[in-house]
Amino acid sequence: MKVNRNTQVKGKPQKWKDVRSKRCRYSIKSSDLNSTPVMAKMIKEHQVSVKKKPSVKRLKNKPKTVPENKKNSSASGFKKSESQANGCSTFALDDEKEDFQDCRESSESVHANGMETSEETEEVQGSRLEGEALHHCAQRGNQQNRAVLVMQKNQMLCFRGKCIVTCLYGRVEVMGFTIDEGQKSYPLFSPASHCPLTIRALGHTDYVRDDRTEASNILEDYLSPASRKKLVKKVTSTSSIILLDPLETPLTRFLSSFTHLSELFSPPVSEFMSAVLDTPLNGLGMIPLASTIEGLKTSRSCRDALGTVVSACKGDIDGCAVILVCGIKNVGKSTFIRILINTLLNHTSNVDYLEGDLGQTEFTPAGCLSLSTVKEPLLGPPFTHQLTPDHMIYYGQPSCETDLDGYLESLKSLWRRRPQSREMPVIINTMGWVKGFGFQLLVDLIRFLPVTHVVQLSHGDTTQCPSLTPEFLRTAQGYQTHPPTQTSLNEFTESHCPPRTYTHLSVQSEFQGVARQGTAKHQRSNEQRELSLLGYLSQLQSPDPGPVRPLHTLTPYQVPNTAVALGVIHCEVAPSHMFYAANASLVGLCCLAEKVTSKGGPVILSQATLCPCVGFGVLRGIDIAQGLYFLLTPVDPSILRKVNCLLMGAISLPSCILTAQPGLEGEMPYVTADYSFDLTGAGKIRVFKGLMRPSLMGVQ
Repeated sequence: MKVNRNTQVKGKPQKWKDVRSKRCRYSIKSSDLNSTPVMAKMIKEHQVSVKKKPSVKRLKNKPKTVPENKKNSSASGFKKSESQANGCSTFALDDEKEDFQDCRESSESVHANGMETSEETEEVQGSRLEGEALHHCAQRGNQQNRAVLVMQKNQMLCFRGKCIVTCLYGRVEVMGFTIDEGQKSYPLFSPASHCPLTIRALGHTDYVRDDRTEASNILEDYLSPASRKKLVKKVTSTSSIILLDPLETPLTRFLSSFTHLSELFSPPVSEFMSAVLDTPLNGLGMIPLASTIEGLKTSRSCRDALGTVVSACKGDIDGCAVILVCGIKNVGKSTFIRILINTLLNHTSNVDYLEGDLGQTEFTPAGCLSLSTVKEPLLGPPFTHQLTPDHMIYYGQPSCETDLDGYLESLKSLWRRRPQSREMPVIINTMGWVKGFGFQLLVDLIRFLPVTHVVQLSHGDTTQCPSLTPEFLRTAQGYQTHPPTQTSLNEFTESHCPPRTYTHLSVQSEFQGVARQGTAKHQRSNEQRELSLLGYLSQLQSPDPGPVRPLHTLTPYQVPNTAVALGVIHCEVAPSHMFYAANASLVGLCCLAEKVTSKGGPVILSQATLCPCVGFGVLRGIDIAQGLYFLLTPVDPSILRKVNCLLMGAISLPSCILTAQPGLEGEMPYVTADYSFDLTGAGKIRVFKGLMRPSLMGVQ
């Protein structure tokens, strides 16, 4: 099954080009965005505290005059720099030259002990915009809840919330993606479930310009004369000016309709004391954070790896670059991949992405293996950029432990569907399972796929798993593959190809809380899987502003049970119980190779197989008398005509979908209190994964 397959343009494709000028700006329609009750209370308390008369300690004695010699010495001594390190690190490479021009040279200066002699990739430290600086550099716009912000070179704004950013003058960088003046606007999402986003001003120009006059003409459309006069004084040739608008989408409206997610885009409790309130940015849904809160932090080895990969992609590499990213759980793989994709999008129109992590998917709900074409920067967590992959297989579980062969065969099938003529770089995401069979799967993937770079993330001084270098892979044991054996004629056997070479890059993660799952609200892995699924289901909402419609108020599709087969992937269900299991369940909309035939009744699969999937739906109800399934799905009707199978997996609907159904009278559908977990088999089976096989512990 091929969905949204990209057509190839005849002729030699331009592999690398500057595509930023082609991203034209579109008009923005701002909508009012009321502050949440918690943030409104915080702002009110802050305003009251500011109005209080401060306590001043007065000097008992008269101040002494300073001698002239001390005045001169202080004036001629060390002068404090205006841009100071604030303890927060953001992704930054040397922007004095064209993007990543010297990354190859700096990567070659790394010695065997990991120390680097060159300072080309030193992280640029800038000052954090906070406190009074925000009042001087930001002004409210002509329209309600709109703000304009002037930033000096390397200044950073770390924030919680959401907004639409437009670069009016200069250029800024967010998560590795550069936004130049004249480009279109981009949505930014900085929820409490992930690390706060940081906007960094680059402000580099290649030509001399009359900054004050040009900036004044630009700001004329957005600010009043008085506000414009204040901001123009702050503008220099290296300044950047950004326009910030409130952001309200079907996704944000749908998530805020649930009580436990109403404060998702507000600072968590641990950041309340560092939130900068009563600024021109608060009204549009942004809460700046003080320098006490650490933003996105990347280590030197991370920046070196990014530079090496991008330089290799820009160079004359044979074919396309295939970058496989691996490491244990919670070590920063997803963040590294987002920064890498955003950086590559500064130079190319799109990047291919192969999803191999079933539990923490980037563009789809959990339990999917997919091949996607990324054309827009990733400026938020996964639930904010759910998209339709080019090809997808519904595996149905957040882990592949029960069917390792099916996992590998699915990834190989997806790779074969990718046109071999494409020269765009490919990013491969992998699971955080790097022990035992999980490590063997990594070995197999490197052997099966034409990998050119392996980026392996780790932390601390302990070894989480062996380094997947080309030398190690020559003798490593995979799950389906084995080390190549040589005959007496010094030739490789027919079942194994000669070992390929690739570049191995080791990245040491140094951010706070590395290798530990977040314990705060919305930071656990199961909560983030639910957010991704809710982000997908938000596509059922109308794009027009208005109240959120619960799922039970939407009109479903009527699907005859003789036209589609019904099956379960992750377990065995008796045919007589199939309808009970399927009612109010999430189903994958799949396409079987063979035609579904019925003898007058529903078609039940005795054994479900992995097959192409085009999307997901909610089986809202089943009418046995009329033989109909009632299905809710955002998939286009033209694609639905190809679906002939509904597959259920271990990925269930979030409980809030069923418990939060406003407008109902009487008993709530799908929810019952007459249930006892004391019965055998009533609760979910939980498997303890801490035990290791003797063969994996070195015991024979």
